[in-house]
This record gives sequence, structure tokens and C-alpha cells, in this order.
Amino acid sequence: MGTGVGQKAPDFSIARDGGGLVSLADFAGKKLIIFFYPGADTPGCTREAVEFTRLRDQFHRTGAEILGVSADEVKAQDAFKKKHKLAMPLGSDPTHTMLSAYRAWGEKSMYGRKFMGVLRTTYLISADGRIARVWEKVKVPDHAKDVLTAAQEL
Repeated sequence: MGTGVGQKAPDFSIARDGGGLVSLADFAGKKLIIFFYPGADTPGCTREAVEFTRLRDQFHRTGAEILGVSADEVKAQDAFKKKHKLAMPLGSDPTHTMLSAYRAWGEKSMYGRKFMGVLRTTYLISADGRIARVWEKVKVPDHAKDVLTAAQEL
């Protein structure tokens, strides 16, 4: 297992919005888009999640499911999902286990200050559980459309 294209996607099982768990096995036989975002209900993350929700039916037509993941607690994910009517499960990884496995946890800097946080990263996983594409240092505008195009081509 690794995080490079062609490698088997790292397994995970984490808490999700609404209670319960979400795991890689839940998506077996389907394409999966996992978008890692720094913070629930922050402007960029909201825009990204809303765009993925808006395109959800088109993703489903490609055989793809969508999962959003951040380090936020389940309570924050629940509020984020409800406030913005998000249409995908939201995973909660406050221990950073999944985030680290997918190289979406690391050093960031803002205003010259360095700190650890969620790196905005997206993975497209093929129906056979292998990583088909990775987007690092994601810029939110048009990102969901770019991912949709890649899912359509897979």
C-alpha cells in the first residue's frame, strides 16, 4: 500500500457524520473520490464541498462515489453537512491516521508561521481499489470539474 498512482489505496475506517463509520470497503467495486479539506465550514472548504455536491449526479453516472475527510470532530461535520446541504459522507479523522496514510497531513505555513494541518489533497481511486490520480495543493476553483473529467476518463 502506498499513495502513488497505481498503488493499492490505504485502507481506512473512521467516524463519519451522522454516527457510525466509513471505510474503504464501503466503496468496493466503485470509483471513489476522496477530498481532504482543512476545516469544516471555512470559505474554501465550503466552496469545494458545495461544488462536489453540485456535481454529485454526474459523478454517480461515472460509477464514482465521493467522500470528504478532515480532522474535524463528527459534531462539526454534522453541522457543516446540514448547513450547506452536502450530499456526501464526511469522515472525521482527529487522530490524523487516515490523513497521514494519504499524505494529507503535514506542515503548512500562514503569515510566516509554520504548523501542522490538513493539506488540501484529492484522490481518485479506481473500482479495483488502486490510486488512479492524485491532486496535491488543490486550488478550489474548477477542481471538482477537473476531478469529474478524470473520473469520466477512468
